[in-house]
Amino acid sequence: MLNTLKSATLAILLATPCLGAEPMNGAQFEAYVTGKTLYFGQGGQAYGVEEYLEDRRVRWSFLDGKCKDGIWYEEQDMICFVYEDNPTPQCWSFFKEANGLRAIFENDPNATTLYEAQQNDEPMVCLGPEVGV
Repeated sequence: MLNTLKSATLAILLATPCLGAEPMNGAQFEAYVTGKTLYFGQGGQAYGVEEYLEDRRVRWSFLDGKCKDGIWYEEQDMICFVYEDNPTPQCWSFFKEANGLRAIFENDPNATTLYEAQQNDEPMVCLGPEVGV
């Protein structure tokens, strides 16, 4: 009985994210992402992709071929992004986990938690500007 209880407790602990884990700081985040293209998912569905360039520059897409350029910076233990089409900072807490990054949107923590689904070092595919007829 005691061994069964220990096994069940261990299984729960292994399946539960480490809530006491510290978010990545800017240097840790930069070392992990620079030169990579990361694909993020939410709830088992594809969410978006971000390419992390030199000098803390980024390129984001919701996987629709439309890309927007931006920058990221560290502020109060968060990684904040500002994009060309939106001057309002989008701030996230990033955690390094066994399967990659977990990101919590701090502007509204109840709204979005993303998980790194895939990474590579290939540039993103961005469609050109829409041209009228």
